[in-house]
Amino acid sequence: MLNLPSLPYYRWLVFGVTATGTFMATLDSSIVNVALPRISTTLDSSLPLVQWVVSAYLLTISCLLPLFGRLGDMLGRRSVYTTGFLIFTLGSLLCGLAGHIALLITARVIQAVGAAMLMANASAIVAATFPSSSRGQALGMVGTIVALGSLTGPSVGGVLVDLFGWESIFYVNLPIGLLGFAASQIILPREARQTGEAFDYPGAILFAAGMTCFLLSIIHGEDLGWLSKTVITLFIAAVVLLTLFIRHEKRAPFPMIDLSLFKIWAFWSGNAAGLISFMALFSNTMLLPFYLTTILHLSPSQVGLLMTPFPLLMALLAPVSGYLSDRINPAFLSTAGLSVTTLGLLSLTLLGEHSSLWEIAFSQATLGLGNALFQSPNNNSVMSSVPPEKLGIASGFNSLVRNIGQVSGIAISVSIFENRQAAALAGFTQPDAAQQVAAFLSGYHTALFAGALFAAIGAALSFVRRTELAAKN
Repeated sequence: MLNLPSLPYYRWLVFGVTATGTFMATLDSSIVNVALPRISTTLDSSLPLVQWVVSAYLLTISCLLPLFGRLGDMLGRRSVYTTGFLIFTLGSLLCGLAGHIALLITARVIQAVGAAMLMANASAIVAATFPSSSRGQALGMVGTIVALGSLTGPSVGGVLVDLFGWESIFYVNLPIGLLGFAASQIILPREARQTGEAFDYPGAILFAAGMTCFLLSIIHGEDLGWLSKTVITLFIAAVVLLTLFIRHEKRAPFPMIDLSLFKIWAFWSGNAAGLISFMALFSNTMLLPFYLTTILHLSPSQVGLLMTPFPLLMALLAPVSGYLSDRINPAFLSTAGLSVTTLGLLSLTLLGEHSSLWEIAFSQATLGLGNALFQSPNNNSVMSSVPPEKLGIASGFNSLVRNIGQVSGIAISVSIFENRQAAALAGFTQPDAAQQVAAFLSGYHTALFAGALFAAIGAALSFVRRTELAAKN
């Protein structure tokens, strides 16, 4: 019988299995957006209700990422990861079969449980499989898969919905999920279970409740009002619950999240920089399509084409920066990456009513370069900073930071955009087309400038991290 671990390319077989799960999970976080109007019509649901098809998926993943990272450390990452394929595939089947909006939302929750099991353990499996000499390159390619999954979702979803209906965006997961499950059973290495450790159920409940309140306050901050009673109550509840969670974790004999990890400078500073980077990037991801459609009047296919330079540069350069991060200080590369990202976002604040397509394509390529320089080395420094037995929780927390950054970036950018646009139109009873364009650009430029400010703050944090790591070396 063939001994797979003895093969010289065995590590890359493991990577292929983890890349499949990562791509599926991240793709389904964005592929549904383009199908929402069709789902709303077919299932006769209002837009606020159908929006929960997206929100339920996001909330469930965010609440469960640390939990499944911890279970991966305890029970073996292979078993949790392979189970994730089955649950994700089952959830996808139920999504496609759903004939009512309540059933679809419920199926999305089931799908998200599987996605959380995949996302929480993928980077940990890769980090544990690859030696330090090539770990950065492998993690860099994981970052590429994440970016490709998140950014290709809308274009792939649009084609599938137009050709085969909204159900097809879920059915396409079925063969991939089953093949991924079979491959993971055959290829992924078995691990010894941690014995004598109990699972922290109170901690898991407090974290899930606190994170749900926090994300709901962000998601509904704009439509309900940031100072509304509901949003303020949710935010206060989140602070109280997460405070209780931290106090509990400090006393728990086997905590769900080992807070001692945050004493590791590379771990907490890398996650902080990652959070800020996703907040910055998703101001562009959310608002650029509206600029291209509303101001330049481009078709959906043209919008997708103009956004292609970002994932293309990311796919080409992330493995290279990951390879370099194995040989030079990763914080140096992450500082350079966020600095380039800042410049890319600032270039978007110069776009106007008659900007050329080349200007837009160049700005997206700049953002792709910056993200490629940042993500791979940053992930490498975070995952390499923790003990091997804590890789699961580190991977889960890293994915959680990414989700929170995306949600926060979208919420903040949309809030700034709508606030500035409304202010620009406040003096007009019936604004003409030129005034509406000027108001749109005012809001768009301000939101993107805020995104650039976030990126600059992240670059400064990475610069401090670079100097301190250099001093330690």
